[in-house]
Amino acid sequence: MSLREKFTGTGVAIATPFDAQGNIDYPAFEKLINHIINGKCEYIVVLGTTGESATIHGKEKQEVFSFVKKVNQGRVSLIAGIGGNDTKEVLKGFKEFDLAGYDAILVVSPYYNKPNQEGLFQHYKVLNDNTPLPVMMYNVPGRTGQNVSAETTVRIANECKNIFATKEACGNFDQFHYIIKNKPADFMVISGDDGIALPMIAVGAEGVVSVVANAYPKGFSEMIRLALKGDYAAARKLHYQYTDIINSLFAEGSPSGLKAYLSEMGIGGNYFRMPVWPVSEKHHAKIKELMKTVSE
Repeated sequence: MSLREKFTGTGVAIATPFDAQGNIDYPAFEKLINHIINGKCEYIVVLGTTGESATIHGKEKQEVFSFVKKVNQGRVSLIAGIGGNDTKEVLKGFKEFDLAGYDAILVVSPYYNKPNQEGLFQHYKVLNDNTPLPVMMYNVPGRTGQNVSAETTVRIANECKNIFATKEACGNFDQFHYIIKNKPADFMVISGDDGIALPMIAVGAEGVVSVVANAYPKGFSEMIRLALKGDYAAARKLHYQYTDIINSLFAEGSPSGLKAYLSEMGIGGNYFRMPVWPVSEKHHAKIKELMKTVSE
């Protein structure tokens, strides 16, 4: 199966369930993995931002990668989140983590230290030259503090052939248009934002890495498949079923909103590792009301 076949459609940036003591809740994790796969999503992204990767390190990170692989049993494609703002440390992760059973690596652009565009290119170039697996880059300036420009993304797409896709969460359609218009034919553009996945597909994106599909995999992945088929009338009906829910996921931080939904569904508790914190009681009550609007 080609990379395009593996990663067209809905990927899920899977949450990492914890218990009340802050340990990883592996029974809940298994339940969530099966919930997503049974919901017909195409692939799972492990230890992305939604997975609270900033508080999971070293041996524990490897345990998570291995656990997801074991539960998955080859049913869907897997992407391992290995990123950071220290190029040398990311390379160390590439070398040291056992990624057997994984199909690609998600690499978020460097955060906090705000390199210029040449620094961003060189970061990805070094990773491209040393990666054990194909790489999906991830541009999320709202979290990293620095946008990977459209021009830099196209340069990476042309010069770094082990980087096969970008997960774009910049929210700027001028940037999406430039990348899709000027990229090589084999380079994929994936939405990193649930709320605009449908219009992004309309202009040439090939799917989404989703947060809401943790909770609602069946309906949301069907919406994406309908959009990819060009059935926008049917896709819009599902899109508008989830817009208020998507907004509620991020109103008081992510994955705080998501875990409120999952806990109400009986998929893990409403627990986090600091500094992430649960949503307010008022917002949690709103989430419970929104859940009544969805049949899935």
